[in-house]
Amino acid sequence: MLYLYHKEAGQPQLTLLGDEHRYIFKVRRHKVDDSLYLRNLEDGLLHRYLITYIDKHSVMLELQESQTLEIKAKVPLHIGWCVIDPKSIEKVLPSLNEMGVEKITFIYCKRSQKSFKLDFKRWEKILLNSSQQSGRSVMMQLETAESLEVFIDANPQSYILNFSEHTLSSQISVDTIVVGCEGGMTEDEVALFASEKVIGLDTPLVLKSESAVCAAAAKILL
Repeated sequence: MLYLYHKEAGQPQLTLLGDEHRYIFKVRRHKVDDSLYLRNLEDGLLHRYLITYIDKHSVMLELQESQTLEIKAKVPLHIGWCVIDPKSIEKVLPSLNEMGVEKITFIYCKRSQKSFKLDFKRWEKILLNSSQQSGRSVMMQLETAESLEVFIDANPQSYILNFSEHTLSSQISVDTIVVGCEGGMTEDEVALFASEKVIGLDTPLVLKSESAVCAAAAKILL
Protein backbone atom coordinates (compact mmCIF):
# COMPACT_ATOMS: atom_id res chain seq x y z
CA MET A 1 0.00 0.00 0.00
CA LEU A 2 1.53 3.32 -1.09
CA TYR A 3 -0.79 5.51 0.97
CA LEU A 4 -3.93 5.38 3.09
CA TYR A 5 -7.12 7.04 1.88
CA HIS A 6 -8.87 9.35 4.33
CA LYS A 7 -11.46 11.92 3.28
CA GLU A 8 -10.03 14.45 5.75
CA ALA A 9 -6.37 13.98 4.80
CA GLY A 10 -4.67 17.37 4.99
CA GLN A 11 -6.08 18.32 8.40
CA PRO A 12 -3.43 19.16 11.07
CA GLN A 13 -4.49 16.21 13.26
CA LEU A 14 -6.36 13.02 12.48
CA THR A 15 -7.61 10.08 14.52
CA LEU A 16 -7.92 6.69 12.85
CA LEU A 17 -10.56 4.28 14.13
CA GLY A 18 -12.19 1.01 13.07
CA ASP A 19 -10.83 -0.59 9.90
CA GLU A 20 -8.22 2.13 9.39
CA HIS A 21 -6.86 1.61 12.92
CA ARG A 22 -6.95 -2.16 12.49
CA TYR A 23 -4.96 -1.98 9.26
CA ILE A 24 -2.28 0.31 10.66
CA PHE A 25 -2.01 -1.41 14.04
CA LYS A 26 -2.55 -5.11 13.27
CA VAL A 27 -1.68 -5.54 9.57
CA ARG A 28 1.09 -3.01 8.96
CA ARG A 29 2.23 -3.07 12.60
CA HIS A 30 3.20 0.61 12.63
CA LYS A 31 4.38 2.17 15.87
CA VAL A 32 4.68 5.62 17.42
CA ASP A 33 7.03 7.98 15.49
CA ASP A 34 6.50 6.11 12.21
CA SER A 35 5.57 8.18 9.16
CA LEU A 36 2.35 7.47 7.30
CA TYR A 37 1.23 8.85 3.92
CA LEU A 38 -2.41 9.78 3.30
CA ARG A 39 -4.46 11.14 0.40
CA ASN A 40 -8.02 12.42 0.11
CA LEU A 41 -8.06 11.69 -3.68
CA GLU A 42 -9.41 15.17 -4.44
CA ASP A 43 -6.60 17.73 -4.23
CA GLY A 44 -3.67 15.81 -5.80
CA LEU A 45 -1.67 16.21 -2.57
CA LEU A 46 0.27 13.55 -0.71
CA HIS A 47 0.22 14.22 3.04
CA ARG A 48 2.90 12.86 5.38
CA TYR A 49 1.79 12.29 8.96
CA LEU A 50 3.64 11.28 12.10
CA ILE A 51 2.05 8.66 14.34
CA THR A 52 1.96 10.28 17.79
CA TYR A 53 -0.18 7.78 19.71
CA ILE A 54 -1.49 4.23 19.33
CA ASP A 55 -3.71 2.15 21.57
CA LYS A 56 -6.06 -0.80 20.96
CA HIS A 57 -8.79 1.41 19.58
CA SER A 58 -7.26 4.46 17.89
CA VAL A 59 -4.24 5.95 16.13
CA MET A 60 -3.47 9.68 16.39
CA LEU A 61 -1.65 11.43 13.57
CA GLU A 62 0.00 14.84 13.23
CA LEU A 63 0.59 16.42 9.81
CA GLN A 64 4.25 16.96 8.94
CA GLU A 65 4.12 18.08 5.31
CA SER A 66 1.98 18.13 2.17
CA GLN A 67 3.29 17.97 -1.36
CA THR A 68 1.74 18.05 -4.81
CA LEU A 69 2.32 14.62 -6.35
CA GLU A 70 -0.12 13.60 -9.07
CA ILE A 71 0.16 10.00 -10.21
CA LYS A 72 -1.93 9.29 -13.29
CA ALA A 73 -1.74 7.94 -16.82
CA LYS A 74 0.04 9.90 -19.55
CA VAL A 75 -3.23 10.44 -21.41
CA PRO A 76 -6.82 10.68 -20.11
CA LEU A 77 -8.91 7.71 -21.28
CA HIS A 78 -12.68 7.63 -21.14
CA ILE A 79 -14.27 4.23 -21.81
CA GLY A 80 -17.90 3.86 -22.81
CA TRP A 81 -18.65 0.28 -21.78
CA CYS A 82 -21.92 -1.35 -22.75
CA VAL A 83 -23.35 -2.94 -19.62
CA ILE A 84 -22.51 -6.60 -18.97
CA ASP A 85 -22.90 -8.79 -15.89
CA PRO A 86 -21.73 -6.64 -12.93
CA LYS A 87 -19.79 -9.62 -11.56
CA SER A 88 -17.65 -9.59 -14.70
CA ILE A 89 -17.17 -5.82 -14.50
CA GLU A 90 -16.09 -6.10 -10.89
CA LYS A 91 -13.32 -8.57 -11.71
CA VAL A 92 -11.48 -6.17 -14.04
CA LEU A 93 -12.20 -2.80 -12.37
CA PRO A 94 -8.97 -2.92 -10.30
CA SER A 95 -6.91 -3.65 -13.43
CA LEU A 96 -8.48 -0.76 -15.35
CA ASN A 97 -7.92 1.50 -12.37
CA GLU A 98 -4.26 0.47 -12.09
CA MET A 99 -3.72 1.17 -15.80
CA GLY A 100 -4.97 4.71 -15.26
CA VAL A 101 -8.38 4.79 -16.95
CA GLU A 102 -9.83 8.19 -16.05
CA LYS A 103 -13.54 7.48 -16.45
CA ILE A 104 -15.95 4.70 -17.38
CA THR A 105 -19.46 5.42 -18.56
CA PHE A 106 -21.65 2.32 -18.48
CA ILE A 107 -24.04 2.39 -21.42
CA TYR A 108 -27.29 0.48 -21.71
CA CYS A 109 -26.82 -0.62 -25.31
CA LYS A 110 -29.41 -2.59 -27.24
CA ARG A 111 -27.93 -5.97 -26.30
CA SER A 112 -27.30 -5.05 -22.65
CA GLN A 113 -29.56 -6.78 -20.17
CA LYS A 114 -31.61 -4.00 -18.62
CA SER A 115 -32.05 -6.09 -15.45
CA PHE A 116 -28.38 -5.61 -14.51
CA LYS A 117 -28.04 -3.12 -11.66
CA LEU A 118 -24.75 -1.33 -11.10
CA ASP A 119 -23.58 -0.97 -7.50
CA PHE A 120 -21.38 2.15 -7.66
CA LYS A 121 -20.96 2.32 -3.88
CA ARG A 122 -19.48 -1.18 -3.81
CA TRP A 123 -17.28 -0.42 -6.82
CA GLU A 124 -15.97 2.80 -5.27
CA LYS A 125 -14.68 0.73 -2.34
CA ILE A 126 -12.91 -1.57 -4.80
CA LEU A 127 -11.40 1.45 -6.57
CA LEU A 128 -10.26 2.96 -3.27
CA ASN A 129 -8.35 -0.21 -2.37
CA SER A 130 -6.88 -0.40 -5.86
CA SER A 131 -5.82 3.26 -5.78
CA GLN A 132 -4.07 2.81 -2.43
CA GLN A 133 -2.15 -0.16 -3.85
CA SER A 134 -1.28 1.39 -7.23
CA GLY A 135 -0.60 4.92 -6.01
CA ARG A 136 -2.94 6.79 -8.35
CA SER A 137 -3.83 10.18 -6.94
CA VAL A 138 -7.32 10.73 -8.36
CA MET A 139 -10.28 8.35 -8.23
CA MET A 140 -11.65 6.86 -11.42
CA GLN A 141 -15.03 8.40 -12.32
CA LEU A 142 -18.06 6.15 -12.88
CA GLU A 143 -21.18 7.22 -14.80
CA THR A 144 -24.10 5.74 -16.73
CA ALA A 145 -25.74 6.61 -20.06
CA GLU A 146 -29.20 5.40 -20.97
CA SER A 147 -28.27 4.69 -24.60
CA LEU A 148 -25.40 4.79 -27.07
CA GLU A 149 -27.01 7.76 -28.83
CA VAL A 150 -26.96 9.75 -25.58
CA PHE A 151 -23.30 8.86 -25.02
CA ILE A 152 -22.25 9.89 -28.53
CA ASP A 153 -24.11 13.19 -28.25
CA ALA A 154 -22.00 13.96 -25.18
CA ASN A 155 -18.79 12.48 -26.65
CA PRO A 156 -18.84 13.02 -30.44
CA GLN A 157 -15.10 12.26 -30.74
CA SER A 158 -15.61 8.64 -29.64
CA TYR A 159 -14.12 5.62 -31.36
CA ILE A 160 -15.75 2.20 -31.25
CA LEU A 161 -13.87 -1.06 -30.74
CA ASN A 162 -15.24 -3.52 -33.28
CA PHE A 163 -14.09 -5.98 -35.92
CA SER A 164 -12.06 -3.87 -38.32
CA GLU A 165 -8.91 -3.99 -40.45
CA HIS A 166 -8.22 -0.52 -39.07
CA THR A 167 -6.48 -1.62 -35.86
CA LEU A 168 -5.80 0.21 -32.64
CA SER A 169 -2.17 1.38 -32.53
CA SER A 170 0.09 4.01 -31.01
CA GLN A 171 -0.32 6.05 -34.20
CA ILE A 172 -4.00 6.67 -33.41
CA SER A 173 -4.78 9.23 -30.73
CA VAL A 174 -7.77 7.88 -28.80
CA ASP A 175 -9.18 9.52 -25.68
CA THR A 176 -12.70 8.04 -25.77
CA ILE A 177 -13.57 4.52 -26.89
CA VAL A 178 -16.76 2.46 -26.78
CA VAL A 179 -16.63 -1.28 -26.10
CA GLY A 180 -19.66 -3.49 -26.69
CA CYS A 181 -21.34 -6.05 -24.48
CA GLU A 182 -21.58 -9.80 -25.09
CA GLY A 183 -22.91 -10.29 -28.61
CA GLY A 184 -21.39 -7.02 -29.76
CA MET A 185 -23.07 -3.98 -31.23
CA THR A 186 -26.06 -4.03 -33.56
CA GLU A 187 -25.57 -2.80 -37.12
CA ASP A 188 -27.58 0.32 -36.29
CA GLU A 189 -25.28 1.11 -33.36
CA VAL A 190 -22.09 0.64 -35.38
CA ALA A 191 -23.57 2.87 -38.09
CA LEU A 192 -23.62 5.75 -35.57
CA PHE A 193 -19.83 5.98 -35.99
CA ALA A 194 -17.93 7.24 -39.04
CA SER A 195 -15.93 4.47 -40.72
CA GLU A 196 -12.59 5.95 -39.58
CA LYS A 197 -13.81 5.80 -35.97
CA VAL A 198 -14.30 2.02 -36.11
CA ILE A 199 -11.12 0.30 -34.94
CA GLY A 200 -10.23 -3.26 -34.01
CA LEU A 201 -7.57 -5.29 -32.22
CA ASP A 202 -4.88 -7.15 -34.14
CA THR A 203 -6.02 -10.67 -33.24
CA PRO A 204 -8.08 -13.40 -34.94
CA LEU A 205 -9.53 -14.40 -31.57
CA VAL A 206 -12.94 -13.38 -30.26
CA LEU A 207 -12.59 -11.66 -26.89
CA LYS A 208 -15.11 -11.37 -24.10
CA SER A 209 -16.23 -7.83 -23.38
CA GLU A 210 -14.13 -7.53 -20.21
CA SER A 211 -11.05 -8.89 -22.02
CA ALA A 212 -11.56 -6.41 -24.86
CA VAL A 213 -11.85 -3.50 -22.41
CA CYS A 214 -8.56 -4.42 -20.72
CA ALA A 215 -6.80 -4.98 -24.04
CA ALA A 216 -7.93 -1.61 -25.40
CA ALA A 217 -6.98 0.23 -22.21
CA ALA A 218 -3.55 -1.38 -22.13
CA LYS A 219 -2.94 -0.61 -25.80
CA ILE A 220 -3.82 3.07 -25.33
CA LEU A 221 -2.30 3.74 -21.91
CA LEU A 222 0.72 1.46 -21.46
